[in-house]
Amino acid sequence: MIKIGPAGSSGLGNEEGIRHAKELGLSALEVEFTYGVRMSNDEAKKIGLLAQELGISLSIHAPYYINLNSEERPKVHASKTRILQSCERGHYLGAKYIVFHAGFYGKEDKEKTYQDIKKEIIDLQKTIKQKKWDVMLAPETTGKASQFGDIDELLRLKKETCCHLTIDFSHLKARNNGKIDYDELFKKIRHIGHIHSHFSGIEWTAKGERRHLITEAKDIKELLEYLKKYGADATIINESPDPFGDCVKTKKLL
Repeated sequence: MIKIGPAGSSGLGNEEGIRHAKELGLSALEVEFTYGVRMSNDEAKKIGLLAQELGISLSIHAPYYINLNSEERPKVHASKTRILQSCERGHYLGAKYIVFHAGFYGKEDKEKTYQDIKKEIIDLQKTIKQKKWDVMLAPETTGKASQFGDIDELLRLKKETCCHLTIDFSHLKARNNGKIDYDELFKKIRHIGHIHSHFSGIEWTAKGERRHLITEAKDIKELLEYLKKYGADATIINESPDPFGDCVKTKKLL
């Protein structure tokens, strides 16, 4: 099954965004906590019940101010607090996947960065288990070479910590100077079960991702072709400047 939905509500608010997604025949929506977790548990329960009634699968994008590899421990602590706040709201929303950018390499080499982030992920999972929150951490593939989160790092993290991952196809494209080998990618990820993913048009430079763009039909067709080829069970969250419009476009092409 392939579920399609927007990143955020395009200013409608979560409840109206969910209703609008249903009206358009969509099946998912990612709640955006871009600048902070500003939602109570009671509000999360209410929104979650609405989504359940309308058949809209929810996920969460945690705040952008996250770096589990910061040299400053207070910043790591604050990052973990934001992730855990997102996990708590996700539990009450009925949102399975908690998406976030895990961190930056900074002055460390890739292996040291990996080990540091792995340690923090394991610690986060201990709290999630203690709190009995029914969510999964899903760090996202990132669009810049300076950011932790290429596909191999996240697949290794999944194997060694049992977290999940979010595959941002556009980020992988930007990270690779506009190139993406879908056959190679899907052979790597075919074993992971459900594929939680992001997609949109993307502008990049030599340093990687620059900004999200409207998703072109040819790019949507290419992705759908490979999802079908490999029989993928996936959710595609569109992050373009017009996520609802591009979701409808994707649904029609599917």
